[in-house]
Amino acid sequence: MPIHRRAILAAPILLAAPALGQTPWPSRPIRIIVPYAAGGGTDILARALGEALRPALPFPIVVENRAGGNGVIGTEAMIRAEPDGHTLTAVVSTHILNRHTMAALPYEPIRDVTPIAMLTRNTMVLAASAALPFTDIAGLRAFAAANPRALSTGSTEALSQFIGQEMARRLSLDIPDVQYRSGGQLMTDVVAGHLPLGWTSTASATPHMATGRARIIAVSTATRTPFFADVPTAQEQGLAEFDLAGWVALLGPAGMADALSARIYAAMESAFRNQAFLARLAALGIEPDLRPQAPLLAAMQREDRIWAAASAAGHITRQ
Repeated sequence: MPIHRRAILAAPILLAAPALGQTPWPSRPIRIIVPYAAGGGTDILARALGEALRPALPFPIVVENRAGGNGVIGTEAMIRAEPDGHTLTAVVSTHILNRHTMAALPYEPIRDVTPIAMLTRNTMVLAASAALPFTDIAGLRAFAAANPRALSTGSTEALSQFIGQEMARRLSLDIPDVQYRSGGQLMTDVVAGHLPLGWTSTASATPHMATGRARIIAVSTATRTPFFADVPTAQEQGLAEFDLAGWVALLGPAGMADALSARIYAAMESAFRNQAFLARLAALGIEPDLRPQAPLLAAMQREDRIWAAASAAGHITRQ
């Protein structure tokens, strides 16, 4: 994506100049609440985004970590803030899934927020120990059929757990789920041979590929990921309509004016023209997928339907 120098230099004036009668944005530092632990992928992304936005905004972005409740604590704090564009949150796709896996939520994940921008797509990949004698899903199925209870699948949250169990269900296999606290820990065990399989993000898998002790055998999305371009998708390997991915999106409180949301999205566009920012994402194994409000809302609604159907079928349950 090319850098338009004049556009970037003009950005602070354009973004900060509201129409007549509108409150200026930003008029003070912008707070992005990351409702997950410091040092995780979303936290790293938010801080990198703040750095990339420095040339485009007259005030800095302050990242605040409020971890807990699978993202609920920090997200609720954002929802209760004024809808003036100065308090936002960066959430992962479990923001939608939570309503179908948690006993109760203090908010409605779509109605009580203003979608602003999809930021990245977190393609999930199936990592396998290189010691296993298969390199694709067909080989996995044959091995599991011949060696009952020999395989287990690691996961780090509800999405990767669902992907692993959905694959097993589609293959008519019983592959127990093993839960991990992070993708890094999961991949460490795959590399060490302690865990046969694990669904995790490209960002978690990429640093471990140089060891030669793990391989990627499938991709969860309908299209291949550029980070493992030679690895076929699960769809290509016979799992029809298998298309599940994580994402990171920027949300604001409900009630934000459309013009304000558009100004914030314009700021995001300026960051995604920053080649240093894009290079940093690539180094982290993160796929940029900038989309404005309407496509983000459509993606959130689509996933809500997917999880509702999975819940009705008993494939996911509330805890």
